[in-house]
Amino acid sequence: MPSGFNQPDKCVSIAELVDRVPSGSSLALGGSFLHRGPFAFVRELIRQKKTNLEIIKQSPGYDIDLLCRAGVAKRARTGIVAMEGNFGLAPAYRKAVESGQLELEEHACATLTAGLRAAAFGIPFQPCGGLSGSDLPALNNWKCLEDPYGNGDPVWVIPAITPDYAVIHANEVDRLGNVRVLGTWHWDRIMSRAAKSVLVVAERLVETEIFAKQPELTLIPYFMVEAFSIVKSGAWPGSCWPDYEIDYPAVEGYLEAGEASLQKHLNAAPEIKGIK
Repeated sequence: MPSGFNQPDKCVSIAELVDRVPSGSSLALGGSFLHRGPFAFVRELIRQKKTNLEIIKQSPGYDIDLLCRAGVAKRARTGIVAMEGNFGLAPAYRKAVESGQLELEEHACATLTAGLRAAAFGIPFQPCGGLSGSDLPALNNWKCLEDPYGNGDPVWVIPAITPDYAVIHANEVDRLGNVRVLGTWHWDRIMSRAAKSVLVVAERLVETEIFAKQPELTLIPYFMVEAFSIVKSGAWPGSCWPDYEIDYPAVEGYLEAGEASLQKHLNAAPEIKGIK
């Protein structure tokens, strides 16, 4: 970093981070199923009583189920949705879709990724293969274009998807806002490039020199990050490799029916201590 470089302090509390998101926003949530999702951020959305949110994610589960259960999510663009093999489908999400509480634009993981790529590349649509014989194009009114070069079959094109925010849970961030994820980053990279703004929750704050030694490991550079918060175990009850695994008893507890069960789960979350 150049000598004399000045950067506004982007580190805020989790409450302040969530406060930046107005009701009615569209959020692309990082991670996959119960792995490295921004779950502390999701729970704080509920505490702050946000409403009418759109959730965009290829493989959500606990996060969108929780937001549907609390009545926070109004619309969703998703691929596969489940609590993973141990717990089956996401019951509150399914109930919300069936009752009309949640407006769903159903995707395959590949079509949602294509829409995000279009936004990231600054183009109105992105081709996507593998849709022949599917009902998804008709359900979503997607268009099919002839190959302009005359070398192949017609191809379905997915319109650009531009979230207001990408919300990413990371292992490490420095004071400038550079972000590092250890292990697979799932769809986080393309989400961060497609969104209008990026908000980050990280397990720990590290020195910028660590990023400078291995810049190729930086998933999201500082200039793309609006703000970040440090929340240890912020992906609980999910995993954040290699720091911790899924807390299966906590997920089982969350799935118990009733408002008291939901409140007990929220009260047990690790970010509670840091909320002011």
